[in-house]
Amino acid sequence: MVSFKLSSHQNQVKELVHWFAENEMRPISLLAEKNKEVPLNWLEKVNQIGIQLSTASFDENTDSTSKKSTSDRKERQGNRLGVIASEELGWGDAAIALTLPGPGLGGPPIQASGTPEQKQRFLSIFSRDEEPRWGAYALTEPDAGSDVSGIQTTATKVDGGYILNGQKIFITNGKRASWVVVFATVDRSIGRAGHRAFVVERGTQGFSCSRLAEKMGLRASETAELVFEDCFVPDENLLGGEENYQVKETGPAGFRVAMKTFDNTRPIIAAMATGIARAAYEYTLDIVKTEFPKHGRSYQTASEVLAEMSQDILASRILTWEAAWKADIGQPNAKEAAVCKAFSGKISLETTSKCLELLGARGIESNLVEKLFRDSKIFDIFEGTNQVQQLIIARHLFDPYGVRV
Repeated sequence: MVSFKLSSHQNQVKELVHWFAENEMRPISLLAEKNKEVPLNWLEKVNQIGIQLSTASFDENTDSTSKKSTSDRKERQGNRLGVIASEELGWGDAAIALTLPGPGLGGPPIQASGTPEQKQRFLSIFSRDEEPRWGAYALTEPDAGSDVSGIQTTATKVDGGYILNGQKIFITNGKRASWVVVFATVDRSIGRAGHRAFVVERGTQGFSCSRLAEKMGLRASETAELVFEDCFVPDENLLGGEENYQVKETGPAGFRVAMKTFDNTRPIIAAMATGIARAAYEYTLDIVKTEFPKHGRSYQTASEVLAEMSQDILASRILTWEAAWKADIGQPNAKEAAVCKAFSGKISLETTSKCLELLGARGIESNLVEKLFRDSKIFDIFEGTNQVQQLIIARHLFDPYGVRV
């Protein structure tokens, strides 16, 4: 059974990342928001520290190529450490957290499905001794976001590789990334069975960023629109190799890669949403304690609302920990990942909204809570909307053994 008491190592990670969030992220948060970018010199400094928004970056035992026997390995805890750290990063500044150097959302599919050569080639570039680098993950299209099976970007087989044509939108760090994991279809008529995942490297002819999005929240985070025009990708950049895409009992491999990625990343996003809610709650709690009349009706009302917030934040954290724990012990966690993502996104938006209502003018004047409110909205949308999470949960409820997600 999952334990809710942090181990000594887990607590050390939590304290280290919280210190980083409080002392390195918060001081530049509002300036980065205003300028719509994180200072490069700050990113270079962070790269030397080695903090990344990734489960693997906190786990020394995630190397699937290790030759140690199961009995010789320590228990994997990369996913748990990842969500513990991500909550603190979300508390610090979610936009800056998404901008931290590293493989980002592109890391999990390469870890899970890449060949040993691909893992070495694409993941070894993220070194503290080098300049900051980023990876990215490109699935969403103008007409295919929540409905992953409807992707329209095509991959046409040619001698030595594939030709990609299409468009991807809302891609975090898409312009600055050294490589992007891109999903395309070899045959639209066969749906999921035609999906393939490619690693497209920056500078590849026919691959470009057409624009950066203007956003309501997370303004310091780069969100790109990517275009592929007769873009040639060699066979060695087909994630997992051609044999990986034979249709199996568990479903088409390209679709499985996308879904497995979400199972790993949704708890990370849920943890960040929990961190945003906690940041707004803690700020509001301090104001109520110090500035509200102790025996007035406003104090009583605020106390009751804050008590409810504290319960919601705790529930969000526990649901997230369960999803991460199941991933660490090798159990399917698609339902749990959907549950924590749906719940935390809703709670983050509700908590920040209630904090603004309680604070009134104070919430706007502080800038922080108003920013947290705007930042929270996207956590109810990306990595699968709340409605999509409900569909996944319902499928597990009604077909727990043969479920397809």
